[in-house]
This record gives sequence, C-alpha cells and structure tokens, in this order.
Amino acid sequence: MSFTITHLSALEILDSRSRPTLQVTLGLAGGVTVSAGVPSGASTGTREAVELRDGDPARFSGGGVATAVNNVNTEIADHLVGRNLTTLAEADEAMQGLDGTPNKARLGANAIVGVSMALARALATADGKPLHAWLPGFGQAPRLPVPCFNVLNGGAHAPNPLDFQEFMVCPLGAPSMAEAVRSGAEVYAALKKRLAAGGHSTGLGDEGGFAPNLAEPEEVLAMIVAAITDAGYTPGTTGVAIALDPAASEFRQGDGSYRVNGQSLSSDDMIERYAAMVDAYPIWSIEDGLGEDDHDGWQRLTTRLGERIQLMGDDNFCTNPAIISEAISDGIANSALIKLNQIGSVTETLEAMAICHRAGYTQMVSHRSGETPDTFIADLAVATGCGQIKTGAPARGERVAKYNRLIEIAASNPALPFGRV
Repeated sequence: MSFTITHLSALEILDSRSRPTLQVTLGLAGGVTVSAGVPSGASTGTREAVELRDGDPARFSGGGVATAVNNVNTEIADHLVGRNLTTLAEADEAMQGLDGTPNKARLGANAIVGVSMALARALATADGKPLHAWLPGFGQAPRLPVPCFNVLNGGAHAPNPLDFQEFMVCPLGAPSMAEAVRSGAEVYAALKKRLAAGGHSTGLGDEGGFAPNLAEPEEVLAMIVAAITDAGYTPGTTGVAIALDPAASEFRQGDGSYRVNGQSLSSDDMIERYAAMVDAYPIWSIEDGLGEDDHDGWQRLTTRLGERIQLMGDDNFCTNPAIISEAISDGIANSALIKLNQIGSVTETLEAMAICHRAGYTQMVSHRSGETPDTFIADLAVATGCGQIKTGAPARGERVAKYNRLIEIAASNPALPFGRV
C-alpha cells in the first residue's frame, strides 16, 4: 500500500492541566483528514524523548509549544507532504532521520509523535478499518484490556502530603469491559463517600483521583479496601484489586535514600515495606517502586517480589526498546508501562511492546497526566492485546473518553476476549 500525505499542520492547544500541547491534522490523497492530540507528562523519566517547550517566560511561563508546532508546519511538512510512502514505519523513520538526534530533541518528540498518531489514524480510516483493527500486532491477539482506575492521587499529581503518586483499582474479576468500567465507577463513588464522611477533601488531582490531605500510603490502602467492600465487591484478584504507582524517582534523595512522609528509607527498606503492603492488602501490581537510577535495588526488588506480583518499569524504561532490552537482560522488573510520547512514535512504541512480549514481560498502555480527549491509546491497547490500560479516574472528560471508547469497541466486537494476559 502506498500513500501520499497532502496536508500536515499543527495547532497549540491546551491539555487537561491548562498547559499547552499539540493537535496535529493530517490529510491523505483520496480525501481522508484526521487529527490527533498529543499527551504530556508531569512525572517524567530523565531518558524520555524530549518534549520540546519554548522556554519563553512571557508565554505559559516558558511552557509553550509554538516551536514544536512550527516544526510540524514547516520542516516535517516539507519532508513528508507529497512524498510517496508505503508504511507508517517508513514515515516514522523519516522523521527520526530528519530530527537527527537520539532523543528527538531538535524537532521535539511531541511534534513527531503527533504526526505519527495522526498518520496511523489516517491510514486506518483510508483502509476502512477502526484503528484497533488496523494497527499492526506482534503475536499477541487483540484483546480488551482490564482498566486500572486512578482513584487517589499524590506526588506530582496532587497538592497534598502523600508521596506515593497513584493508587489504582483494577477490576480483574469483571466478566466484561462494561462491567469493569461499572466496577471502577462504583468503587470511585464509594471512596468519595467514605472520604467525605471522614472529613477529607474530595477535590481531584491531575488524573481525576481524589487528593485528600493524607500522608501514609497504608492509610490510603485501607481506605480503598473499605471502599471496594462498600461498593459490593471482593478485594483481590477475583474481584477488584489494587495497583500502585509510587513514582519513587520523585521522592528519591541525592544520597540514594527515599523520603516517605518524612521518614528516610533505604532501597531495602522500601522493598520490605512493599512486601509488607502486599501481605496486608490486595496489591497485584507496583509501578516505579524504586528510582529510575536504582539499578541494584530494582534487581533486589524483582528477586523479592517478582514471583508474587507485577513489577512495572516506567521512568527506568521510558518505552525505549534499547533500554527495555537491557533491563530484561539484567533481570529488572517483569512488566513495562507503555506511553507513546515517552519514545515519540507509534512504530517505536510497538517495537517496545514486541520486545516485552517476546521476553514474557507484561505491558500496560498508559495515558499521561496532561491529556486531551484523543482516544488513540484505547485502540492501541486493544490492537496489541496487552490486556491492561490505565487512563486515570472514571471522571473528567479526557479520562472517561478512553474508557467510553473501550466500551464502544467491546459493543462492536462481541467476540473479542477481555482481561489481562
């Protein structure tokens, strides 16, 4: 299949945190025109592809993306428009070559990934297929993923004293996508009621989870278990389980220790604290349990808990195929979080997932704290059959859009299996 891009442009729009991001619009010969909204992170790994910001203090306190927008409208458009192309991968590689840096620092990963997402969507539309049926797989059959709902926020996502960043509920025992979403919504409502009854704030963090003035992770875990029960579900892997994203790089200190609610902890202290949490609460997954640079600690964490729960790399993996391959060789983690804008193209994202699949590492497709209503990642999760997705709370339009898209896909494809791999 050959194709020609006839139009390519970008706009500076706002994400869900009132910060700028890009919307890319792309047209193909034949009349197809589509758009894509680019996600943006707050808690970021140091080895992520570069999100290009203007640095002009007079606009958005330096956070504008006019330069990245201009790069789409000029250099990238000049390079791709009118060119005869045969695959998405060819276009992605052409943009990487044009950028000329190892981390997309010149043109911006936010510019390149926006074009990549838009092109994938356009090619699917031109082929008469929904995106989830068009995106290429790598051995995992398409599957509806278990949604992991971020119901309580801390860390970089909320103005409270809680150091752990995300507490998620995951309806692993749900029989269908619609029932999984219902479970998440009902637990979320029960948690809100319980927080309010305890005199806690029910204001929301960046990803739609509640942001009460709590500081101890174990106190939060106990409250979530109670909310699961209040909602009529069984806490655990046969009902509704809990996943954590402490985002430990955010509270790792310069001396290598970790600071949690004022307490200084070593890597081994953190590992044993997680082990105690797993013993006491229905936790089945921990993401970024240690800092991205804590290589030896990650190996010990994997040895200690890797046979019991999912241990997911994010800041230390950055959806980067080369980094993930190295981590697999070093026995670090058993799962990877997958974020399109961390690596900066759809093709490289699929390559990272394929590497995980071949190694027996699970994958969870993820949103970012700064989102748009774009639902690309819902289709990506289904197409790759990874069996897991997180896209925030069952609240706020930019989060709910992804869950509603999954319900829509499920309704249109009743033969698709549901659940984690």
